[in-house]
Amino acid sequence: MAEGPSVSVSRLYPDRPFLAASIAVFRDGKVLLGARAAAPHPHVFSLPGGVVELGESLEGAALRELAEETGVSARIVAFAGHTQVLDRDEGGRVRRHFVVASYAAHWVSGEGVPSEEAPVLVWVDPADLRDLPVTPGLPKLLAAACLVIGKAE
Repeated sequence: MAEGPSVSVSRLYPDRPFLAASIAVFRDGKVLLGARAAAPHPHVFSLPGGVVELGESLEGAALRELAEETGVSARIVAFAGHTQVLDRDEGGRVRRHFVVASYAAHWVSGEGVPSEEAPVLVWVDPADLRDLPVTPGLPKLLAAACLVIGKAE
């Protein structure tokens, strides 16, 4: 059976939420964060991650995005939770909607190389984010990821 034409769906004003995956990578008690280059939340720190591609597992998407955005590789320990990015315009219409599955992982290799998507990377103490602008759901996800990592050690 022949496949149909490829359909491109805009991430602005979508018909349904996009599924994404992110990853909290821990090394020596610190977690890797990247400043976002694009909306939503440009210049704000978050976990590496992005949209899940067709046929890709959530875990595979998290690891792929980590490698693409930072050059770091990691070993997933467990699912850490989820968050939603829901952005509405002035009229109340949904402009963006992402459901993000997040994983906790141990660092394997790579120091972290800034990329077009994450131009600034930092390894930080997850309990000390006060000097960094962070995405709204990040503190809760990091707390859950810290618990998962703590139980795995």
